[in-house]
Amino acid sequence: MKTTLTEENYLKALFHLVDNEGKVTINELSKFLNVKMPSVNNMMKKFAEKKWVIYETYKPLVVTETGKREAALVVRKHRLTEMFLVKKMNFGWENVHEIAEQLEHVHSQVFFDKMDEILDYPKFDPHGEPIPDKDGNIISQDLQKLSSCETGEIVVFASVTLSDDAFLSYLNDRKLLLDTRIKIIKIEPFDKSMTIEIGSKKEILSKKATEKILVKK
Repeated sequence: MKTTLTEENYLKALFHLVDNEGKVTINELSKFLNVKMPSVNNMMKKFAEKKWVIYETYKPLVVTETGKREAALVVRKHRLTEMFLVKKMNFGWENVHEIAEQLEHVHSQVFFDKMDEILDYPKFDPHGEPIPDKDGNIISQDLQKLSSCETGEIVVFASVTLSDDAFLSYLNDRKLLLDTRIKIIKIEPFDKSMTIEIGSKKEILSKKATEKILVKK
């Protein structure tokens, strides 16, 4: 049976919220989706019937392997769509999220498989996040927040924790794009703002920004 739009939105929320033990609380889901707790409880009971979660009253949900796979496949559709919009339709990385939110609910697997083929099977989306494969498997990345780096370190911009339009436009204005080499020149003790060097120019980033930038060494 095909999943509904609402079910897919819940699945995607589980994907983003689940912890290392495969758990997430009803309260976390409620806040993330901006949906009232009774509605979340009712949906999770349905998910339990489908074997996507293990539901026990007053306990965190446990997302099953089947549930994780279903959630990853929704995210796969979203991230493939974002990549297609950027690579084949020349959209900016800051303009693709809302469109992908709509197209991710198309049910044709062939449609997304063809999209994957046209893109030559990308491993990451335009924001540096891994694209799950057809079986829901995801590449593991060893990334850290830019805010956790130290003065003098040289890192490479690999991903963002937030693909918000305003934040991506903020990065565009500073010519700070994926795969950019970043040298950390100074960290201000007072507010933890960071002076970085990109090529031949310097930029100052707020602590709020460095918290949302993920890098690799």
